Amino acid sequence: MADTKGMQELRREAARARYAAYLKSWTENALYAEAFLLALWPLGATIALLAGVALLLVRFRLEKDFNFRHLPLDVPAVLFALLGGASIIMSPDKGFSFYNYYNLVGVYLLTYFLAGQVLREPRQIRHLLAAVGISACLVVLYGFYQFLFGIDTASMKWVDGEAFPELKKRVFSTWENPNILAGYLDIMACLGLGHLVYCGTKERRWAIGAFILAVAACLAVTYARGACLVLAVVLAGYGVLRDWRVLLACVGVAAALLLLDPVLYERMVSVFTKVDTSTELRMALWESTVAMIQDHPFLGIGWGAYYMVYPEYDFYMQGEPILIVHAHNMYLNYAAEIGIPGMLAFMWFFLGSIYLAFRAKFTMPKLHIVDTPFTLRDEGADKELADITATIEASMPQPARRFWHELIDIEDWRLLSGLALGLGLAFISIALNGLTDHLLFNIPSSMFFWLLAAMAASLYLMREEDQEEEDEETGKAVTPEPEKVETFEMDLSEVLKQNKEEKTEAVEAPAEEEEELEPEEEAKLALFEKMKKPEPKKEGEGGNEEGKD
Repeated sequence: MADTKGMQELRREAARARYAAYLKSWTENALYAEAFLLALWPLGATIALLAGVALLLVRFRLEKDFNFRHLPLDVPAVLFALLGGASIIMSPDKGFSFYNYYNLVGVYLLTYFLAGQVLREPRQIRHLLAAVGISACLVVLYGFYQFLFGIDTASMKWVDGEAFPELKKRVFSTWENPNILAGYLDIMACLGLGHLVYCGTKERRWAIGAFILAVAACLAVTYARGACLVLAVVLAGYGVLRDWRVLLACVGVAAALLLLDPVLYERMVSVFTKVDTSTELRMALWESTVAMIQDHPFLGIGWGAYYMVYPEYDFYMQGEPILIVHAHNMYLNYAAEIGIPGMLAFMWFFLGSIYLAFRAKFTMPKLHIVDTPFTLRDEGADKELADITATIEASMPQPARRFWHELIDIEDWRLLSGLALGLGLAFISIALNGLTDHLLFNIPSSMFFWLLAAMAASLYLMREEDQEEEDEETGKAVTPEPEKVETFEMDLSEVLKQNKEEKTEAVEAPAEEEEELEPEEEAKLALFEKMKKPEPKKEGEGGNEEGKD
């Protein structure tokens, strides 16, 4: 009976382990699906997000070893959410603000929660990056399709027709407008640069370099002046501070794009030579937004209520029937809608993510060589044998590796280091773009930002865990346990004390008189002494020995 119960318990444990493996795989796939669909089908990304969160909660319930973990920036994230919710009481339309709040902030926090809890292994980071990269390639290809086959954006109010009469095409691909697409492409170019720095092989450099060039070309045909300048500043700044080759490549690509497209050249030069309606509108919006902040400094005007309150602070358009939904400045917009404390909480989270990304530095793992009697050393015969072995291995035919394998089989420390650098640069691009636009007003863009923030936090925790393991290994190898140290010191002190006592007894003890030997013993001693002395050789014996040799 006991054996039957034991077998049933083992079967239940096996079934529980099998279901846990299924749940883990489904949860990860839901996160990958969200990352892939964010730029292509936002509704599908939201469905994948909700499914992933539901599966994650089931995992917390069923798996004993899978526990909730705190991310480094949980406090500012929750504080931002609370202050944003509190701002609803200041909104002219509290029902709309509440609806807008729980829909937007809900998906932001759920994305951060899902990614932050799932991403615990380099393998998961690898698959997530693959999903993001494939999605970005599709976005770029569709942008080229729009540019080649034509799309008239004159009626979409994205271009000042009087200032730029020749500009008829501004691609936006799967995003809502060219500026949002340009901000997304800035992020992808920065992620590509991070991996380009740490890729390690020629094949990977060519592939990642081609990806960055395609992203830059698609960015150029958006004709988004601010995003183009931001990417140029980020890449040139990295080139000046870390690698001059990046600076040269940036200058070369920018010069080629400006020479090939006169309209792009005119757009970029206009930033420094003239002011168009777009620039005037931004300056007027900033002036109105500052007035809103002065009147509502603590809780703001209400989450998502900018378009409702703006007509009261309209100093520029004077009642024109144009809907202004945000301030075209990320920092001013948050300060106006949720107050200065809410904006500071967001900045804490935002700048903290930049810090975590740059602090997550991974290095090549050290080789742990076990010293055995067969270990070859760098001296004598061992060195010659090692050289012979290396020569034989080099002359043997190596198995053919396909180009695809070279791209995929990248070491974990290279992958994570490249992602950390790319995330840091991507956050800087978002910060610079926020000076002239509010890219996070777009729901998929904000979800993507919170996904990147969760990736930065996960990388930081992975690095902390690796550092703790290295410290433990170093401590075990160098520092003995306290109990063993005390035992060793006690044993050593006793041995030294005993040796000291023996020496003292040997000095103080009188010399013993020599005992007289018996006749038989004297005869044996004499025979022993005789055997120790070599016998003289007879004549001719030496020659015989030499002959034998």
